Amino acid sequence: MSTRAVDAAGVEHAKAAPGARIVSLVPSITELLFALKLDAQIVGRTGFCVHPRDKVRSVPKVGGTKAVKIDAVRALQPTHVIVNIDENERETVEQLRAFVPHIVVTHPLEPRDNVTLYALLGAVFDRDKEARALSVELKKQLDACASREWPQQNVLYAIWRDPWMTVARDTYISTMLRLVNWQTLPAASGGEKGAARYPSFDFDAEWIAQADRVLLSSEPYRFTREHGDALARDARLAGKRIALIDGERVSWYGSRAIEGIAYLMDYARR
Repeated sequence: MSTRAVDAAGVEHAKAAPGARIVSLVPSITELLFALKLDAQIVGRTGFCVHPRDKVRSVPKVGGTKAVKIDAVRALQPTHVIVNIDENERETVEQLRAFVPHIVVTHPLEPRDNVTLYALLGAVFDRDKEARALSVELKKQLDACASREWPQQNVLYAIWRDPWMTVARDTYISTMLRLVNWQTLPAASGGEKGAARYPSFDFDAEWIAQADRVLLSSEPYRFTREHGDALARDARLAGKRIALIDGERVSWYGSRAIEGIAYLMDYARR
């Protein structure tokens, strides 16, 4: 019995022809496509699609995730373009619909959603076997994480500065951190009225006092040890653990999530 390939927009996709030409506008999904052994069919990517490094070099760039070069995509004559609700602009996607036969929309919100993501792309591009293998590995990591007891920690996960920005609790990053019982601050979800999924903040906020850890991500802003040292000297953060964290391993879904969960378990034990 074949898997129905229904994407995050509710659109059902037929199995692609063997000669499908794929443009990925999502860095983590570009990596996943290679993990699904679709190397020969990937004809375009963004400049932020940097993994696997040895293979993406030969794939033409079509701009960034938010600044897609429409004409560059058109020139590649893709049959499929893969997009993400958080990472790509709706206006861009609508422009692409004018000439791309199949737009595949993705939107994983928590680590377990990767099983659905693997199955979707496996079904569309005839890689069911590879998708199942990835699902098995992901579930092993999820089970290993769930089998341990993790002390609750309140964490401030910084993704940007000038202005300082963090993540709401309904983001993929926040749900990833909850695997080890780390609750992100502030205690708000982007789906709430007037709330942002990636809110700005300042260190004078009252809720800062609740934080046990301040995590400085390596992306999208590349925080360094110097940033951490500067915050350690800030009296408002006295007594809090301040450390760098690998943003790719925490925020990238797709095949990277398997390695990411293992990384997070090790990180939380430090």
